[in-house]
Amino acid sequence: MPRPAHPASRSLPHQVRIIGGLWKRTPLPVADRPGLRPTPDRVRETLFNWLGQDLSGWRCVDAFAGTGALGLEAASRGAADVLLVEAEGSLADQLRALVRKLDAGNVRVQRGNALTVLAGLAPASVDLVFLDPPFDADLFDKALAAARPALTAEGCVYLEAPSAWTEEALARHGLALHRHMKAGAVHGHLLRPVA
Repeated sequence: MPRPAHPASRSLPHQVRIIGGLWKRTPLPVADRPGLRPTPDRVRETLFNWLGQDLSGWRCVDAFAGTGALGLEAASRGAADVLLVEAEGSLADQLRALVRKLDAGNVRVQRGNALTVLAGLAPASVDLVFLDPPFDADLFDKALAAARPALTAEGCVYLEAPSAWTEEALARHGLALHRHMKAGAVHGHLLRPVA
């Protein structure tokens, strides 16, 4: 008897779209890769309603870029500098081709380990970090620990996870929950640094 498809892989779209800003409606290809789960449109829409539609001057890092949907959404809305970090070579190449096609001078692509790249960022140098690691990779604590020092005092982290994070678990990383949403199997958390 065949095993049922994993829920995340069952209906993976072949593309998602940038939903706002300069590149609104631009399609982003979604490669068929294990663990690749692009942030759904309605989740991104809610997130950017929380953040505000104009991110002019913001410095952002999309640490587990995948399709680049989160980082490119920020760039489309005026972020001054967006770093897309992707470990897989073919996905990083796809992101570079997309950045060239968009003529996105405010976006850089770096192939590498997200945790290493986050840990190497200058202290208090980033306004927004997107953390959307593969749900089965157990990287949430490590990613939060690596991202926290890079945040400015007014910065924030967007964390996407399969379950809600408690205030206690976030406090261990010097972060506090600002907003939370649940959409299907996804929990989105907007986090702020605790002084």
